[in-house]
Amino acid sequence: MLKVEIDGKEVEVPHGSTVMDATNKLGIYVPHFCYHRKLSIAANCRMCLVEVEKAPKPMPACATPVTDGMKVKTASALAKKAQNSVMEFLLINHPLDCPICDQGGECQLQDLAVGYGGSASRFEEEKRVVLHKDIGPLVAAEEMSRCIQCTRCVRFGQEVAGVMELGMIGRGEHAEIVAFVGQSVNSELSGNMIDICPVGALTSKPFRYSARTWELARRRSVSPHDGLGSNLVVQVKQNKVMRVLPLENEAINECWLSDKDRFSYEGLNSNGRLTHPMVRKNGQWKKTDWQTALESAIGGLKDFGVLASPHATLEELFLAGKLGGPADFRLRHSDFSADGKRAGIPWLGMPIADLAKLDRVLVVGSFLRKDHPLIAQRLRQAAKRGTQIHVLHSVDDDWLMKITSKKIVPPSEILNLISSFSEILKGGENAAILLGNFAQQHPRAAAIHAAAQAMGVKVGFLGEAANSVGGYLAGLPASGGLPEAKKKKALLLLSIDPQLDSAHSIEGANFIVNLSAFKSDIGDVLLPIAPFTETSGTFVNTEGRVQGFHAAVRPLGDARPAWKVLRVLGTMLGLPGFEFETAEQVKDACLAGRDVSKLLSNGISEVKADSKTIQGIQRIADVPIYFADPLVRHSPPLQKTRDAQAPKAWMNGKLLQALGVAHGNSVLIKQGQGQSKLVAALDDRLPDQCVRIAAGHPSTAALGAMFGSLTLERVSAEKAA
Repeated sequence: MLKVEIDGKEVEVPHGSTVMDATNKLGIYVPHFCYHRKLSIAANCRMCLVEVEKAPKPMPACATPVTDGMKVKTASALAKKAQNSVMEFLLINHPLDCPICDQGGECQLQDLAVGYGGSASRFEEEKRVVLHKDIGPLVAAEEMSRCIQCTRCVRFGQEVAGVMELGMIGRGEHAEIVAFVGQSVNSELSGNMIDICPVGALTSKPFRYSARTWELARRRSVSPHDGLGSNLVVQVKQNKVMRVLPLENEAINECWLSDKDRFSYEGLNSNGRLTHPMVRKNGQWKKTDWQTALESAIGGLKDFGVLASPHATLEELFLAGKLGGPADFRLRHSDFSADGKRAGIPWLGMPIADLAKLDRVLVVGSFLRKDHPLIAQRLRQAAKRGTQIHVLHSVDDDWLMKITSKKIVPPSEILNLISSFSEILKGGENAAILLGNFAQQHPRAAAIHAAAQAMGVKVGFLGEAANSVGGYLAGLPASGGLPEAKKKKALLLLSIDPQLDSAHSIEGANFIVNLSAFKSDIGDVLLPIAPFTETSGTFVNTEGRVQGFHAAVRPLGDARPAWKVLRVLGTMLGLPGFEFETAEQVKDACLAGRDVSKLLSNGISEVKADSKTIQGIQRIADVPIYFADPLVRHSPPLQKTRDAQAPKAWMNGKLLQALGVAHGNSVLIKQGQGQSKLVAALDDRLPDQCVRIAAGHPSTAALGAMFGSLTLERVSAEKAA
C-alpha cells in the first residue's frame, strides 16, 4: 500500500492507483469530465488538474499515479487557477442554449461552470458549429456543437459495448465525434452513451423535448425483461412514464442498462394498450364493464389450463398456479422430461458478480449478446482479464469478445459435443458451464443439463426472463404443466401472445380468457391488466435475488393489476386461499418463510436422452431482442432499430446452391403443418443443412416449434407477384 496526503488528509491506496482514486477514497471531489470509473483513462479534458508537491505544473488527477509520500492539493490557488482556465477554454465554443437543452438541470458542464466558470467570456470570436448526426432511433446527436470531446462515448463503445461505433476525427477546434460513414449506432447497450455524456451532445431521442428533469418524479423499479433483473429509476410526469434510467447496483447491472430495459417504456403508452375489458360476440369485440367480462370468463373456464408469461410478477404467477388446473410459464421449452428429476430450482449457480472470477467458461446454446446483454458485458470484461471463453452453439454470432475456442454445429449435435470440452474445463481452478436460452429450449434440454453436470464443474442457467427462477418459486409448473395445459379446451393466458411467446399451438382450445396489457385478437374475453410500472410485484432474478417494486403510475384506463384480477377470478371460481388485500400478502404467502437460497440447485438425476435423429434441414430459432416480450414489441423506437428488422431465412452458401436459391430470393418454408414465405439470406458461418429463422415474429409464427426439420423451395417470380 502507498501512503499519500490529499489536502492534509492521509490515505493508503494500492500500487497502481491514481490521485483520482485517492481523492475518491477520501470523498474529496475533484472536477472532471472525461474521467469515468468504468472507462480507461483519457486525460483529455484537463478539468481535474491538481497541485502536486514538487511538480513543476498542475497535474491531471485522473492520470497521475500515486507515489509513496506524495502530497496533493486539490483546491489550492494554483489548482483553482488551472481548473478555472480549463473551464474558460471549454466554454469558448460551447453554445449558449441551456434554456432549450435537454440536459439542462442534470448537465455536468452546467454544474461545474457555476463553480469554476467566469461571469463573462473574454473571447469574442464566433462560436464554431458542428452539424448534427443521425445515428439511429435511440440516441440523438442533434446538437454536436455542445460536445467537449471528452471521448466517453467512444471509449464506452470500445471497452464496454465491445464495438467502436463512434470515433473522433479532426484536430484542435476541428475535432468532432462521428459515426462511421453511413452507419448508425446499433449496439444493444447504446443508450448508456446518453448517461455518460457530460453535456447535451448525446441525448435520448424518444425523450427529447418532452420534459425537464426537475418536473419528473422518480420511482425505483426492476426490469421485467431478461433474467438479470436490472435496477431502474422510472421517471414520471402527470401519471405518465417519461424516461427510464439505471439505478446503480454493482451486484447486478452496475451503472448500465440494456437498450431493451431503457426504451421499452415507450410501449406503455402506445396505441396498442388495452384499456377496457372486452368480450367477443358474434365474432366481434365489444367493450364491456369488468363485472360482465369476469362473469363471461367464469362461464367458460371449466376444466382449464393456464399459460403464464415468465415476465409476469411472482405474485401473478403464484395466483395463476393456484387456480387449480395445469399451469406453466416455460412457454418456449420443448423438453419437460426433467420435471421431478431436478434437485431444486435451476439458477445461475453463482452470484452475478462472480462471473468475473471464473477462469474458464463454456457457454452452451446462447445468443448471448442479444439474450443477456449485460451478462455478455460482464463476460467481455472477464475475457479482457484473461478468462477463457469457450462456445458450443449452432450459430457463430460475434460476441465482441475474445473467444478461446468454439464449435458451431447443428442443433442435433450439441448434446454429443459437450463432453469434448472436458479437458479444457478441467484445466481451470474456477470453471463453469452456462446454459443459454437455446440450450434450455432444446428438445434434449434435460440431457444437455445432465451432460453439463457430468463434467464436474459449476453449472449455471442463464435465466431466459425476469421470473424464470421466480416461476418455479411460485409453484409452477403445476398439475402436469404445459404438456397438460395445452390439451385443455379452455385456457387462461397471462401476459402472453401465444403465437409469438410460445413454441406450442393452442388451436385445440375453444374458449380463451386473455389477461393482457395490449390489444389482441386472441381469446373470447380480454381483460386489461397493468404492466410492471402500474403494479406492485416481485421478480426473482437468475441468481435467485428477490427484488420487489411498487407501481410508478396509476393503471391506464380501466386496466387493473393482474394479481387483483386473478384474486377475483379465484374467488368467483369458489377456490380457497385467495383472500389477499395487498401484493405484499400474496408474496408472503408464496414465500411462506422459505429461504430462497436453499431452494436453488442445478443438480439433476439421470435422464434418458431422446435417441431420435432429425432428418433433412434443421431449424435454428433465436428470439430477437426486440421481439422477446409484448412490451418491447410495442415500443416504437425499439421497433425502428436494426435488431427489429423482419426475420430472414439465413443459410450458408452450400445450402443456397443446393436449393437453387440466391441471396435475396423469396423462399417458401414449411415446418409441420405451417408455412411461411421469407427472404433467403447468406450466412456462411452457419452449419450445413441448417436454416436460421427467428421466432417471436408474426411472419414466422405459423411455423410453430422452434426446433425440427424444414422443407424449403424457391418462390418463382410469378408466385411472388
